[in-house]
Amino acid sequence: MSKKRVLSGIQPTHDSFHLGNYLGAIKQWVELQKEHDAFYCVVDLHALTVETDPKLLEQRTLLSAAQLIALGVDPKLCTLFIQSQVPAHNQLAWVLECITGFGEAGRMTQFKDKSHKKGADRTNVGLFTYPILQAADILLYQADFVPVGEDQRQHIELTRDLGQRFNSKYKEVFNIPAAKIIKSLAKINDLQDPNSKMSKSATSMAGVVELMDTPDATIKKFKSSVTDAGKEIKFDEKEKPGISNLLTINSALSGKSIKDLENEFAGKGYGDFKLQVAEVVVEVLNPIRTRTLALVDDRAELLRMLKVGSEKANQVADKTLADVYSALGLIANG
Repeated sequence: MSKKRVLSGIQPTHDSFHLGNYLGAIKQWVELQKEHDAFYCVVDLHALTVETDPKLLEQRTLLSAAQLIALGVDPKLCTLFIQSQVPAHNQLAWVLECITGFGEAGRMTQFKDKSHKKGADRTNVGLFTYPILQAADILLYQADFVPVGEDQRQHIELTRDLGQRFNSKYKEVFNIPAAKIIKSLAKINDLQDPNSKMSKSATSMAGVVELMDTPDATIKKFKSSVTDAGKEIKFDEKEKPGISNLLTINSALSGKSIKDLENEFAGKGYGDFKLQVAEVVVEVLNPIRTRTLALVDDRAELLRMLKVGSEKANQVADKTLADVYSALGLIANG
């Protein structure tokens, strides 16, 4: 029985992934590649919806790929590639745009939210068509399912609608993927605002634990993390969101249960506890940071690994695109 194919992507919009990215998605990618035919990509074309310095985009794309490898995404077990190195993504996106209704695209929640904040004149067309390029990313590889967070469910539904629409209108070309809504291994919140999810879009990075932070920077963030009234180290998200968040982080990375951690720190102060959490985080993240920097330093080898991935991705994508073009009556080249 052939392996089920899974596809997922991540944007290179920052210099570093954060702890929430790792525990919320990437750790699951690492597990999925063991039993599935996994395709993972750094979606640099999607990053163009936000104005970016070209040198910075190049640097962040390679840093993103290096971090994925350092976190356990293994190019020998999966197909790891850069989106822009597979031209079929754009070519299929145009086809899908031509069967997508204007109102249908305009109803995408993320577009409505972002365009409302920016205003119509400052919103680019790429942001409007972003979910259609995302649909092309998925349908190209005939994915069986796509691991995403709850916030992406609507985009997967659009992908399914467009795939089914093409299949019924022209020819059965696309496998229709299912959304696999992945539950974060731990709900990781901002160290400075423990009632809000840790996010790249935070107004301040002081509460965001970045994988590429130095050990000193990580320890500093935990020492200054917001805690709660009282002295007891106890898990209570409503009354003690700061301490609860630190317990969650400690448990997720140390493997100890929250109950065991509560017992371990019974009678001890917040300061000791915050320092111990910081040390656990540094112990896990520092080898990842070191490996990432080594991969980036050996640029030729990193590019070689990504080229192997893009070659495999292109083979699969080109076959799908050829079937799409044939179904549409577009003349094959040669």
